[in-house]
Amino acid sequence: MSLSTVQTYLKPDEAEAAYTATKVDITPTGHAPYTMRVVRVEFESLWIQHVAEGGPRIKHAAQSPTRTFVKFLTVPRGNIVIDGAALPFQAMLRHSQGHRYYDYTADAVQWASMSLPVEQFASAGIAIGGCDLLPPRDPLVVIPSAVAMTGLRQLHSEASALAQHAPWLLAVPEVAHGLEQSLIEALVGCLNQSEVNEASWGQRCHETIMRRFHGILENNPNRPIYVPEICAAIRVPERTLRYCCQDHLGLSPKRYLQLRRMHQAHRALNAAIAAKTTVTEIATRFGFWHFSRFAGTYQSIFGELPSVTLHRPPR
Repeated sequence: MSLSTVQTYLKPDEAEAAYTATKVDITPTGHAPYTMRVVRVEFESLWIQHVAEGGPRIKHAAQSPTRTFVKFLTVPRGNIVIDGAALPFQAMLRHSQGHRYYDYTADAVQWASMSLPVEQFASAGIAIGGCDLLPPRDPLVVIPSAVAMTGLRQLHSEASALAQHAPWLLAVPEVAHGLEQSLIEALVGCLNQSEVNEASWGQRCHETIMRRFHGILENNPNRPIYVPEICAAIRVPERTLRYCCQDHLGLSPKRYLQLRRMHQAHRALNAAIAAKTTVTEIATRFGFWHFSRFAGTYQSIFGELPSVTLHRPPR
């Protein structure tokens, strides 16, 4: 038997909570409201999802080491940059075990993911394709044959369509089991007959820097962090950090940190009780000292003044 859901999320924190087996932090980078629509099917072992994101964003993800994940685009429109490299439409990404990474989008994008417990994925690789499908030491971009990739996309799309329009069929054990096995076979077929593009030494160095960068942010969730202290903590020149952030985030570190703090302030204002706090208190908590500039930037991002957010009745 399988479990299927179709959900639309209108806030980044709601979208973050929707991920399973992955801890996610989303920072929208556009002025339009961020949205995410997720079609998810959890079979007995295989989990699949189709995600349609509206608007650009930066995401940090930390995957569970107990499952192995693959990701690919479902439509040629839109682009997603993972660990500093764009994912081609004809390719798929094999995540490393417990992969921690940044990715970003410049516009709306649609993508799919599939995951299995590590041991079952390895067993399926041997049984179906006679190949080693243990998670790679480093993330790998693989390019399957066009026929294999088209077949997997079509099968994944059909499973997503059932979840949306005929979920009762997925509740039939025979249907769910047959579809799950077909999807696993198609996935192994893609990975068994593919070219592999391995990351260069330089890319791996930049990934290490970005892991340390995120570690600083993660260890200081309640205070603003600035570029000079980050550079000192991870022992890299500002120029190197700027280059890495431009590759992995699509933004300079200063701009990303400011945007991240702005979204933290937005969440705090949404959660606050107007009678117990002020916009000034929340702005200063997240490192904004020029209040008129803070209000203007806030309005340009969220479409309203911070005082309006603070005084809106709880929904």
